[in-house]
Amino acid sequence: MNENLPPQSYPCKECQAGMLRPTYLTYFTWLDEELVTVPNFPAWVCDVCGRREYDERAISWLVTLLNPETGKPAPRRPRPRPPVNKRDSSHPLPK
Repeated sequence: MNENLPPQSYPCKECQAGMLRPTYLTYFTWLDEELVTVPNFPAWVCDVCGRREYDERAISWLVTLLNPETGKPAPRRPRPRPPVNKRDSSHPLPK
């Protein structure tokens, strides 16, 4: 058995009787005043009580996609200028 694979199911923390199993469903969320739907979104659903837990990586990916700042260039920061070497007039220039 490969230990790197995610579990196929695990006990439900809500009802403690069912098992959460991986599935794909339509995810709904509000973005300002618009309803956004995402089909085939990965989730875990309890076979007894119906509790849903969404895949954390998929949620992170979705938040990045829905962020209005995504794809915009980062604001340019002014580069610090090197210090100006002012020569002291009391010391003559080397020849």
